[in-house]
Amino acid sequence: MQTTKSSAIVEKALDFRALRQKLISGNLANVDTPFYRARDISFESMLAKEADKLHNQERLPNFAKTHHKHMDPTDDNSLNEGGFFFRGTHPTRNDGNNVDLDVESTEMSKNSMMFNALLSARKKNSMIFKSVLDASSKIS
Repeated sequence: MQTTKSSAIVEKALDFRALRQKLISGNLANVDTPFYRARDISFESMLAKEADKLHNQERLPNFAKTHHKHMDPTDDNSLNEGGFFFRGTHPTRNDGNNVDLDVESTEMSKNSMMFNALLSARKKNSMIFKSVLDASSKIS
């Protein structure tokens, strides 16, 4: 039940958290696959883009150009439009695989906690909305 713009953002956040869980699960499933590179999404940037769409806002400031050869400002994520990336922070093993079991397990736990927190927030928000509706119907 969407009641506010923030409800729509919470729904998108849940979608992105579910997608991130699938990517991490895929990384864990391929821990022994030669030349497999760990995949992830930039959760914050994807959610910020969705929030901007929802609020019809442009995140980039409107800078004045003092010279005609100056470049226009660009979004840092413009090269990574989809929000997907390969994690390259962990050393590659001899078989070319860079999946770190400890990192993936930790990321999965953190992602699960965030998903559950979002579910709880959504449930609480809907209960508050329901109680306001119930109270307003008693007044009339």
